[in-house]
Amino acid sequence: MKESLPPFPAPQDPDPLDGLLNLAPTATDQPRLRADAARNRTRLLEVAARLADECGAANLTMEAVATAAEVGKGTVFRRFGDRFGLMVALLDHQERELQAAFLSGPPPLGPDAPPVDRLRAFGPAVMRHEYAHRDLYLAARADATRRHANPATQLRLGHLCMLLRRAGTQGDIELLAQTLLGYLDINLVDHLVERRGMSLDRLERGWGELVARLVVAA
Repeated sequence: MKESLPPFPAPQDPDPLDGLLNLAPTATDQPRLRADAARNRTRLLEVAARLADECGAANLTMEAVATAAEVGKGTVFRRFGDRFGLMVALLDHQERELQAAFLSGPPPLGPDAPPVDRLRAFGPAVMRHEYAHRDLYLAARADATRRHANPATQLRLGHLCMLLRRAGTQGDIELLAQTLLGYLDINLVDHLVERRGMSLDRLERGWGELVARLVVAA
C-alpha cells in the first residue's frame, strides 16, 4: 500500500540539474545527450561518495571531485549547481530508503498502522537514519536558507500533516508539523548527542512525549 500526500508549494531553489542541457540539441541528439549526462552524473556521484567516505563529507569540495574524476571543475558545477546540490544528490539514495519505509513499508511506520502509532514511529526512524549518515546530512543542511525548501523536507512535512489530521489533532496542522520537524533537525540532534551528552533513546522518548501532548487530547 502506498499513499499520496497533500501537495506543498514547489521549492524556490532550482533543481541541481536545471539547465544541464541548455545547448538546444536537435530532437535526434537529445536522448543521447540526456543519457550521456545521466552516466556522467552517476560517475561523478560515485567519485564524490568515495571521497566523502575517505575524507568526510564536511571536507568534500567541488574541486576535489573534479580532480578525482579527471574532469574540469565547471563540469561538476554544471551537473550539481553548487556544493549544496552535490550534497543533496549524495543523500538521494539514503533518503529514498527512508521515504519508502514511511510511505509504503511495514507497520508501525508504514500505512497499515494507526496514524498515532505512525507518528510515534516516524521520529525515531528519522533520527536513527539521519544520525547514521550525519556527516552527509550535516553538510547538506548547512545552508539554513535552503534546508526547509528541499523536496525531502517538503515530503516529510506533508507526511506529518497527513498523520496529524488523521489522528484528529486540533490546531494549526502545518505549524504543528513544522514543530515536529524542528525536533528532528539533524543539527539539533547532533548538538544534543555530541555536545550535551544525551542519548538517542532519550530523544526518542522525548519525541513520544511530544506526540502524546499533541494528539492524546484529540
